[in-house]
Amino acid sequence: MRFVFLTDELPRPGFAGHLTLNFTILSWLASCGHDVTVLLTGTRVPWAQADWPVVGPHVRMLGGRVVSLAPKALARALAPAGWRRGWRVADAVLGAFVSAADAAWCARYVAGMRPDGVLVDTIFRAPALAGMAGVNSVLIAHDVLHRRHAALRAAGYQVRPPALSRADEAALAGRAAHIAAIQPAEARLLAEMCPARPVFVCPMPARPCPPPVYTRPEPGRLVFVGSDALPNLDGLRWFLREVFPPLRAGGVTLDLIGDCGAAVGALPPGVTRHGRVDDLAPRLHKAALAIAPLLVGSGLKIKILDYARHGLVTIATPAALEGFATDPASPFVSAGPEVFGAAIIAALARPAPPEGALGYVARHYGIAASFAPLGRALGIGAEAEP
Repeated sequence: MRFVFLTDELPRPGFAGHLTLNFTILSWLASCGHDVTVLLTGTRVPWAQADWPVVGPHVRMLGGRVVSLAPKALARALAPAGWRRGWRVADAVLGAFVSAADAAWCARYVAGMRPDGVLVDTIFRAPALAGMAGVNSVLIAHDVLHRRHAALRAAGYQVRPPALSRADEAALAGRAAHIAAIQPAEARLLAEMCPARPVFVCPMPARPCPPPVYTRPEPGRLVFVGSDALPNLDGLRWFLREVFPPLRAGGVTLDLIGDCGAAVGALPPGVTRHGRVDDLAPRLHKAALAIAPLLVGSGLKIKILDYARHGLVTIATPAALEGFATDPASPFVSAGPEVFGAAIIAALARPAPPEGALGYVARHYGIAASFAPLGRALGIGAEAEP
């Protein structure tokens, strides 16, 4: 079967949670023998390796790479990271709606290709479905965005788009034939918003990655993985300011992986920034404990699944743990701001073996179980785990 994945960012693992999920869906479809094409409306990937054919109104393939000649894309690619952050027009950007011209381009492409299904990356690409009548479609929701919008506004952030209501989101999500939510609570909300559409849960799968037998975690070593999204930075700054100083006095250290390290600003002694890494496993297997000090959040925090699949216990705020499978043997410790530091100290004093976290991932987030409802919506049934 042939499928098209409509998005505005090239799906890549390790850059952001939504990109990792999109990449995993495409990899799963390809591993099951289906042909996949990425229909890219954005211009933010001026020179990147592609794992699948990529088409779009602003991009071309050249030697296996995606090329965008849009002037803004080239300027962003060549500018230092600090300059790029200075160009932001809002504190938090939830997404940008596909233009009418790009939506028409996509509709023409789909009409010519006649795929068996179109997967649509969030409501921001949903307007393109107006020109794809008769094509089976699945909206990959990632989040209930009007709730995230409201939470960010309530926290004082400037958000783009400036307005997004429940009615707006329901109208856009309802254009798809099926809706995939990332976690059960959000599936229930989307079902209430779009009662005429089937809604199912499509969580991020997580394959266990146990530590090598010769690897031992370093006592007192914490780890945080995150992008430079403002909720990550605000949570980190709170942690470094309010929680970390007494921990540091006891010899605790912290590794920051991802763009958060460069964006958070000056770091106190004991904190090391590593930037983006090709392989998380060596860093995570050396950590004694993971943290998720987010003060606002929605969706499913894929970084926390990454911690668990590498055998780590995570100390997390309640906002960071929304949507995870309930299990008495869960590797997550929920701790509010007032007890976050105490929870870390207690967990470091009683190190948990990795088998608990690995078992949780295997029970709840195997790829076959996670993607079986998506397979049924696409008309391919439940597939075996590749």
